[in-house]
Amino acid sequence: MEVTGLALVALAGVAGGAMNALAGGGTFATLPALLAVGAPANIANATSNVALLPGAATSAWAFRDELGPVGGVDHRLLAGITFAGGLVGSALLVVTPGATFDVIVPWLVLYAFVVLAFGRGASAWLAARVTIGARTLVVAQVLLGIYGGYFGGGVGLMTTATYGLLASVTPRAMFAPRTLMLAVANAAAALVFVASGMVDWRYCVPMLVGAVVGGWGGAIVGRRLPERVVRIGTLAVTGVTAAVFFWRAYG
Repeated sequence: MEVTGLALVALAGVAGGAMNALAGGGTFATLPALLAVGAPANIANATSNVALLPGAATSAWAFRDELGPVGGVDHRLLAGITFAGGLVGSALLVVTPGATFDVIVPWLVLYAFVVLAFGRGASAWLAARVTIGARTLVVAQVLLGIYGGYFGGGVGLMTTATYGLLASVTPRAMFAPRTLMLAVANAAAALVFVASGMVDWRYCVPMLVGAVVGGWGGAIVGRRLPERVVRIGTLAVTGVTAAVFFWRAYG
């Protein structure tokens, strides 16, 4: 069973790394796998975050030549804001009791699902009616950083929706800044989680190796895969994960 569990988390790491490179939502592959092998929800979340960090960094490196300002805001400023927010969010998770986190998680996953399903339509509707400035984008990035540090699940999806809504960035142009922000939020949270002893290294290491492979492969595939295929696949995984977490918490 131990070997089976290690293989499961390694494969989940490959899937999660690839998902983060393509559209975000890699946590929805890794977190259920860690729960399946018996990790408590808060420990599983911290372990997943650390395991996905190298994969996210690999993807960000692969897209480095496409980085530039987002909505008129320098990507380095947005990265700094994300790092600070990630520190705050991860510190909040450290002080959240495991039982409380079990109840909160399903709603966070559901929120990510709704953003993915309806965020594009809302973005188009709002962009046609109002003009939103750089200050609003900066405030939104602070909130994304905090959320990314606290949970991380769906933060890539939320970043996609936010950039489309506030900066009118096309889906393809989001690949580079989104993967960078995801890596930065993961890095900030990893510092806190490792220092707090919340990482189960027994499962983190094989998942981390898988995530590096998936992150690099996902970045390569992401340059060629049709956007619709990526969106539908991510939406399906997120929806199933939301249902599982609601059943686990309230069933």
